[in-house]
Amino acid sequence: MSIKTIPMYRRPEGLSDVRTHYCPGCGHGIIHKLIAEVLVELDIIGKTIIIAPVGCSVLAYKYIEVDGLEAAHGRAPAVATGLKRALPNRIVISYQGDGDLLAIGVGETVHAANRGEKITVFFVNNANYGMTGGQMAPTSLEGQKTTTTPHGRDGTEVGYPIRACELIDTLVAPAYIERTSVHNPGAVKKTKKAILKALSYQKEGIGYSFVEILSMCPTNWGVEPATAAEWIKTDMLKSFPLKKFRDRPMEAAVEKEAS
Repeated sequence: MSIKTIPMYRRPEGLSDVRTHYCPGCGHGIIHKLIAEVLVELDIIGKTIIIAPVGCSVLAYKYIEVDGLEAAHGRAPAVATGLKRALPNRIVISYQGDGDLLAIGVGETVHAANRGEKITVFFVNNANYGMTGGQMAPTSLEGQKTTTTPHGRDGTEVGYPIRACELIDTLVAPAYIERTSVHNPGAVKKTKKAILKALSYQKEGIGYSFVEILSMCPTNWGVEPATAAEWIKTDMLKSFPLKKFRDRPMEAAVEKEAS
């Protein structure tokens, strides 16, 4: 009788060989792996710069073999804009969480998208302020208990969840907008495709791309990792449905073929 062996995990070429600081079950590590794989597959890892925000992913550039720099809280799109305009041949990624992108940074987010800056934004939505103890974020669900909403978020008092993709989709300039998730293997595969498309478009000189990725936060949600993944499916998807909101290059190709 043969014994089936489990192949050893092989670290993707684009990931750094360092110990992670993320909590068990956090989705950031999955997303970093996908970005690293895509950068290698597109042969752009040597020309990429990642802007790390204030938040859980403040050290994102430590895990991916690219150049990186910090931005003040919420200012990653502004820094990315300056870098891309000064160095148009580089691939520039703005990697942000919900507090950074939709609270203090919502102005930079909207205006970079409205100008159609030729950058790629990866927005990690875990429905709370993960770095500072699980406070309510702009994306926290109605009724969701956080450290600042212990009885559940009440939209009539503190506002309702902000849907970033829907907000960006009201603007004329963005080329590609999609919401994905990493709560199960199928969702991870779709997220990699979205990351690949967003970075391919920047490589081709096509404008602003925005990919929102729903991610687990077991520590601040106060649940086991498997339960956190299930909560995305049962609760988060109701407020944040997975969807491709816009793929303008594809639409343009279809129009050209039809004519």
